[in-house]
Amino acid sequence: MLDVYSLTNVELGTCFSIYGIVAFVSYVLGGSLADKYQPRLLMSLSLILTAAGGIYMSTYPSFYRLTLLYGYWGFTTIFLFWAAMIKATRVWGGEKKQGLAFGLLDGGRGLVSYAFGGLGILVFSAFLVSEIDVASFIERQDAYKYVVQISSAIIAFIAVLVFLFIKDAPAVAQQYESVSWKQLLKNYLKVLKFKSVWLLMIIILCAYTGYKITDFYSQFANEIMGYDEVAAAGIGTNLLGIRIFIGIIIGLLADKTKSSLMMIIGFTITIVSGGLFAAGFIDATSTVLFWFAIIATATGVYAFRTLYFAAVQEGEIPLAVTGTAVGVISLVGYTPDIFMGPVTGYFLDNYPGLLGFQYVFSMLVVSAIIGLVASVTFYRYSKKTVT
Repeated sequence: MLDVYSLTNVELGTCFSIYGIVAFVSYVLGGSLADKYQPRLLMSLSLILTAAGGIYMSTYPSFYRLTLLYGYWGFTTIFLFWAAMIKATRVWGGEKKQGLAFGLLDGGRGLVSYAFGGLGILVFSAFLVSEIDVASFIERQDAYKYVVQISSAIIAFIAVLVFLFIKDAPAVAQQYESVSWKQLLKNYLKVLKFKSVWLLMIIILCAYTGYKITDFYSQFANEIMGYDEVAAAGIGTNLLGIRIFIGIIIGLLADKTKSSLMMIIGFTITIVSGGLFAAGFIDATSTVLFWFAIIATATGVYAFRTLYFAAVQEGEIPLAVTGTAVGVISLVGYTPDIFMGPVTGYFLDNYPGLLGFQYVFSMLVVSAIIGLVASVTFYRYSKKTVT
């Protein structure tokens, strides 16, 4: 993407920051919206609008217009979609199967991400006239255009499926209609009284910082390990395959134990494996250690994708204010969408080679340590509320 859009790391990071800024506001406002309207209505509209943005992206807009597009996506994917999806999953999971529900959700998301990643590489390779090493700039652009267009068409089709097949029971649908706008405003004050909400803000902030850093595994493989662009992209795609199994396994374990306990284990694994990158132990000659570290880090980081909101039930947050709580928690928890792009771009552009990646992975270790402390606190707090 850096190549075909002629972007620097900082410019691409800026696009993600614009996305994050719009998402920052959308999390809170969209959260209350999810307590007012049925998930299928919000989610299907979100997917249609997101797909339309993809069609525009395939025209190769300028950097300035690309930043506007990412801001637009911050609205379509968060304001309309995020809290609605989380609330629908919590309702489906009931009181005793939150881990399984969110495990299947994130495992399924991992499966779709894996499929899209594999499809993207397949389409790019199929439409690339020459070999990747000798292909011209125009040939790369033409091939990548089809990746974006085909992905957008699939997203639009999924929007139709969501509208047709995700349906609430009549009693649940009536609950959405009976909520007044005044009550929605009061819900914000209500959720802020829960200690678990504040702890989940910190936990998700730290875990999501780690998740954002996994985006750089492919770039690390390309620039440090010496993999070509297609092989490096394949590494990122294969890691998404791991996410499929981690989501379901961690979800089942969380139902048998506690979500907070699984988060403690996840942060511990992330600290150890991320520390290998931060300390500079991994370079072009460390193939085995490289694979061990990325798989271990991915295991820890992807585990959180299941546990983020499965822990809402453990934190004793009422179902009726789930959408609002998700919005408030996400307001802080997903701020890495704002700052991670420029910060990592700064390190990689100003400290080329291994040193820049060491700085990036040091951020992962520090955030995981803070997250571990917050998870232990959440575990002790939830234990007290139960007893």
